[in-house]
Amino acid sequence: LGIRAMVDLLEQSCIDLLLRYSIDAERREGAPGVYVDQRKVASIGLRVRRGCTFHGLAFNVDMDLEPFQRINPCGYAGLEVTDLARLGGPGGVESRGRELAAIVAELLGSPLANGTDDPISGWLPQRSSEPQSP
Repeated sequence: LGIRAMVDLLEQSCIDLLLRYSIDAERREGAPGVYVDQRKVASIGLRVRRGCTFHGLAFNVDMDLEPFQRINPCGYAGLEVTDLARLGGPGGVESRGRELAAIVAELLGSPLANGTDDPISGWLPQRSSEPQSP
């Protein structure tokens, strides 16, 4: 799988997730990511260096978007950023992350690595129910 194909696959995964919530999204030529009504909802970056790949995918679920008003997101002046919640979809970062990981695995034609119905159970940080001491 080449780099361009991987970017396309990650974009399509986000588009497919949005479609589950009846949200139409699209790619933009020359501007990796996923857009809804000209607003960016997902950013994607891949880098290959000395045969190692570094992957980046930011799918905005439910967040404070104010900091994006102070910068040029992804280097584009005036680019608006949005998130799933503002588009009418559900919040819940972990739940949406699980959905997105399952879509990626499906598009890759890969069985889930851990053999369960939960594609990312071993990847998320474990939360302790006990209070942390200072």
